[in-house]
Amino acid sequence: MNKNKITQALMLSAGMAVAATSFSTLAADVPAGVKLAAKQEMVRGNGTEVESLDPQKVSGVPESNVIRDLLEGLVNQDGNGNLVGGVAKSWETKDNKTWIFHLRPEAKWSNGDPVVAADFVYAWQRLADPKTGSPYASYLEMTTMKNAVDIISGKKSTDSLGVEAVDAHTLKVSLEKPVPYFVAMTVHTSMKPVNQKVVEKFGDKWTSPENYVGNGAFVLDKWVVNERIVLTRNTKYWDNDKTVLNQVTYLPIENQVAEMNRFLAGEVDVTYEMPNEHFKRLVKEYPEDVKVTPYLCSYYYEFNTTKAPFDNEKVRKALSYAIDRDVIAKFIVGKGETPAYNFTPLATNGLEVETPEYAKLTQKERVAKAKALLEEAGYGPNNPLKFDLLYNTSENHKKVAVAIASMWKKQLGVTAVLENQEWKSYLDSKRQGNFEVSRAGWCGDYNEASTFLAIMRDGHSQNYPRYTSASYDSQLDKALTAASDADRAQAYKQAEALLAKDMPILPIYHYVNARLVNPNLGGYPEHNPEDNIFSKDLYIIADK
Repeated sequence: MNKNKITQALMLSAGMAVAATSFSTLAADVPAGVKLAAKQEMVRGNGTEVESLDPQKVSGVPESNVIRDLLEGLVNQDGNGNLVGGVAKSWETKDNKTWIFHLRPEAKWSNGDPVVAADFVYAWQRLADPKTGSPYASYLEMTTMKNAVDIISGKKSTDSLGVEAVDAHTLKVSLEKPVPYFVAMTVHTSMKPVNQKVVEKFGDKWTSPENYVGNGAFVLDKWVVNERIVLTRNTKYWDNDKTVLNQVTYLPIENQVAEMNRFLAGEVDVTYEMPNEHFKRLVKEYPEDVKVTPYLCSYYYEFNTTKAPFDNEKVRKALSYAIDRDVIAKFIVGKGETPAYNFTPLATNGLEVETPEYAKLTQKERVAKAKALLEEAGYGPNNPLKFDLLYNTSENHKKVAVAIASMWKKQLGVTAVLENQEWKSYLDSKRQGNFEVSRAGWCGDYNEASTFLAIMRDGHSQNYPRYTSASYDSQLDKALTAASDADRAQAYKQAEALLAKDMPILPIYHYVNARLVNPNLGGYPEHNPEDNIFSKDLYIIADK
């Protein structure tokens, strides 16, 4: 996997001065000589019905895919993952703690209102506000924005957050610690602006098509639950002249085989993913349609460490050791995924990890250790372990769960009862702690190890295992205040070692992104490891 080449703001070490940075936008860049199709409409599979289209109230990939077209943040990414200007035309910092963003005066909301610095202040305060109940509130803690921790915990008011509208087109952000990659963090969905007067007028109903006001390249035209979301071009978007697509439709198809068939029938231009069992055939029969790209994403199971017996690390380790990750990666998914023995994907910028001891053993040796650990925890033939394994509805997730449950049964005599829930219920179960063991996936919000490791910090809103470790949190603190890249990498290495020791999560494999893409779709990004696709950069090529 190629490492992402992030902007200088991400690569500079803490404390170094950064000159003013400016980028031209990346809109659909149609090569000379390419003939465009008369009909510029794209259909994308999106995996499932979205939980919401409110950027401060979502946490999933399907939601982000749609919101990325409806709302534009300070910065975007190009097809290689490099930062390019969004609402911000330039930015600067002298110490990686105080950041100044200069906004485009031509940026407008779809209702004609100007996009101003106060819109970002309002959205970020709303993200931090406990009344919002955002599943991504802790993201602001990760930025170290001033007073974010106290606001999220209800100790301070939202107007004390370290973000300020200096004037209509100047945004000032104050961090408590130097974060050289802060600009890259603003790409994330939760950091998108919202129109204050629209949100306050309509409340939760502001995301309905008749009320939705966005500042992205597209506007919300139709939303038929469990059927489709249709977006049309936003003629008030500041760079509308460079947008080519006129319509984008998202389909919530959970069954990968059904999605594949609709693609092959010409009804879908981009699939959400591919059915694992058909991958090799599709590569052979439709080589131009199959796209396999880097993806900073980890597939794992999480233990609810507040519930017995998963409050016992011996049980957690036994279940982890008994899984044959090579079989899962090579044969159950089999699209180029790699077995995972650590949480953070190895291609992440600035990451150095030490292979855990159990990863160096043969699978036979790991199973032997698993049996011994489970016996020490009081489980065996006379007291068999049985628990529920939760996953969100998906044939691919089901296949992985069936395979792993079979390994546990065969090697340890453990029974995992499979329970699937549709996306919204699954997310709610995890947030409420109503699970024993659950399937999980985490994809990098930016290309730096903290985007993975921080979610296991005590109190983080995405820490569904309820993992608590002062030693672990201390390593993350060291990384944040590290004087050098080497010191930061060492802290991350120690944090990964603690996860392997305590095993609150069970890493299974690191993703690649494999999907079917219409060969006539131009501008598809094949080298963005965060898989951030902006429809404004795409176009349909005429049939030859």
